[in-house]
Amino acid sequence: MATASAPAKGQGSSSLEQLLSRTLVIVAHPDDEAVSCGALMQRITTSSVVFCTDATPESPYFWKPYYSREAYQNLRRTEAMKALKIAGVSHLHFLAGDRLDSPFHDQYLYRVLPKAMHALDRVLLEFRPHAILAPAYEGGHPDHDCCSFLANALARKYGIQVWEMPLYHCCSTGDLVCQFFLDTRRTEVELVPEAEELRVKKEMIDSYQSQASVWNFVRPGMVETFRPQPDYDYRQPPHLGLLNYEAWQWPMTGNDLCYAFQAFDEKTPDLQTILERAANRTIEHVR
Repeated sequence: MATASAPAKGQGSSSLEQLLSRTLVIVAHPDDEAVSCGALMQRITTSSVVFCTDATPESPYFWKPYYSREAYQNLRRTEAMKALKIAGVSHLHFLAGDRLDSPFHDQYLYRVLPKAMHALDRVLLEFRPHAILAPAYEGGHPDHDCCSFLANALARKYGIQVWEMPLYHCCSTGDLVCQFFLDTRRTEVELVPEAEELRVKKEMIDSYQSQASVWNFVRPGMVETFRPQPDYDYRQPPHLGLLNYEAWQWPMTGNDLCYAFQAFDEKTPDLQTILERAANRTIEHVR
C-alpha cells in the first residue's frame, strides 16, 4: 500500500494527483465527508461536496430528542455547513434542499436512484470535476452503497475517474470495521495527515454534535485510505456474508439494493415493486 506524504494544498504524490485538482465528493450524510476524507479535502485545490440524503431517517428514534424531523434536518444541514467551512470548502449541495417532503430520505436513497442521478447530473455539469470521490461498495449503510453506484453511473456516462474511500462494514465475526476496505487490490493509497490537518479534521468532526457516536467510526490516527473504484458487479451484494444494515435489522436487504441498481441500469420505468417490497418489510420490521 502506498503512503502519501503531507504536501501543501494542491500538490501531492503522483498516487493521489488525480484527486488534488477539482474533485466532486459524493456522500450520503453530513459527517461522512469529515470522517473519510476530511484531511484530503484540505489538500484539494477546489472541491464540491454533495450530500445525497436529508440525513433524517423516518423513524422517530433518530430525531425524537430534537422534537421534530424538521428541526433535526435543519441541525444536520447547519452542522455540515460549519464543518465544510472549517475545511475551506465553499461548494456544497444538498439534494434534499431544505424540504422536509424531499424524496431523498436517509436509508432510502435506493428507492429514488433516477431522481438522485438527475440531480447529480446538474451538479456535475455545473461543477465540471476532474475526478469523483465516493464511498466504497461495502454493505455498511444502504445510502453509502447507493452513492457508490451513482458515482459509477456518472463515471460511465461522462468518462470521469472515480476514486473511493471506506467508511464501515460488518466483518465475518459480526464486528464493525471502520475505514478499512473489504479487500486489498494493491491500488490503495494511505494519507497520513500532518498536525494541522489533524487539528482541522478533528474540528470538523466535532462540529457534528448531534452525532455522538461519530468518533467510533474514525480510524486511529485519522489515517485516510483511497483507491480507484474497482469494477463492481452491482447485481450482487458487496459480499456473501451478513451486511451491516441487515445485521442492524433495517427494513432493506442487499438484494433489495441490487434489484434497484439493476432496474436503474435497465431503465425500468416502474419501480413500484421495489417500493412495495420495501414498504412490506418496513411494516414487518415495526411489528
